[in-house]
Amino acid sequence: MNDIRTGSGHPALRPERIGRLTLANRLAVAPMTRVSAAPDGTPTPEMADYYAAYAEGGFGLLISEGTYTDTVYSQGYLNQPGIVSGEHAEAWRRITERVHAAGARFVMQLMHAGALSQGNRYRDDTAGPSAVLPRGEKMPEYGGSGTWPAPKAMTPADIETAVDGFVRSAVRARQAGFDGVEVHGANGYLVDQFLTDYTNLRDDSYGGPVSGRVRLAAEMVAAIRAEVGADFCVGIRLSQTKVNDFAHRWPGGGHDAKIIFAALAEAGASYLHIASEGRDWIETARLDGGATITGLARQVTGLPVIANGGMHDLARAAQVLSDGHADLVSVGRGALANPDLPRRLGEGRPPAEFDHMMLQPMATLGNARLWRQAARI
Repeated sequence: MNDIRTGSGHPALRPERIGRLTLANRLAVAPMTRVSAAPDGTPTPEMADYYAAYAEGGFGLLISEGTYTDTVYSQGYLNQPGIVSGEHAEAWRRITERVHAAGARFVMQLMHAGALSQGNRYRDDTAGPSAVLPRGEKMPEYGGSGTWPAPKAMTPADIETAVDGFVRSAVRARQAGFDGVEVHGANGYLVDQFLTDYTNLRDDSYGGPVSGRVRLAAEMVAAIRAEVGADFCVGIRLSQTKVNDFAHRWPGGGHDAKIIFAALAEAGASYLHIASEGRDWIETARLDGGATITGLARQVTGLPVIANGGMHDLARAAQVLSDGHADLVSVGRGALANPDLPRRLGEGRPPAEFDHMMLQPMATLGNARLWRQAARI
């Protein structure tokens, strides 16, 4: 008999629904930046192979890498894919067709880097909620080095442009065949910068208490929902931690989280995806009294919740699902090492270990290919 934590009885292999989407299982590929698009942001045939491998490997849901949404401030990395033109959409369509042919659902993550942009082909300066110097340094794995510059504080017109970029990009994503979109509201990028008290020092309706700081995220979700209709999946990814601040937690022992979750549900979100920036899920998810941030999201909203962070530990993933902390789990580096993770799980085969050298010297698909050739995988 298969162990429920590691074999065909694993709860992650059961079907699930998100909004009107039926998923073959509860395993999702987490969004992972691969900086492998053409210089103009057009997705490549190599990217099509990359995403198709996850679908062919049995994942029920794929969430794309963060995709930039306008030709002003949104791009975060050089060679990041975009969704700001018909050419971008057509190239993505060739990828969605392959993913769907293999039986998976595909959601595009829409991303605005804000103050954490370290490569933008359209301009050299950055913008965020306030002129606050970001913590930490740029990420070499994605082509950056040194400290981030201080951003300009966004004007109301800048905010309107950012929201409009997300809406237009969601429409293009639907035209390209995606089953939904996910607003990137996590990991220290623009939407998260508005949510965070020390990066958002605004004194207008987008700042102040958490009810003001959540306004941008809620407006983006509501504006997308109004444009794409009720049948299109519109999720949002959130996190307490950031790529440049692993220690951050929402204040109030769940108080702020409840306000954030409720506002996004009211705005029309289909699901909440709660990430922990590559850290152990329980480290960032646990609240006082034994509750978890993901369980709180389910309780407050009634929406499907995706948990992320260390879910390649299949026993941990089983616990998260069986104990009601989340409805799905998303896998990042465990999926990089195991594009066929759902099939391995169903057959009782152990997953391969992730090797960080797959992402060296940069997290490109080309470097991963060279690693596999050297490792003879």
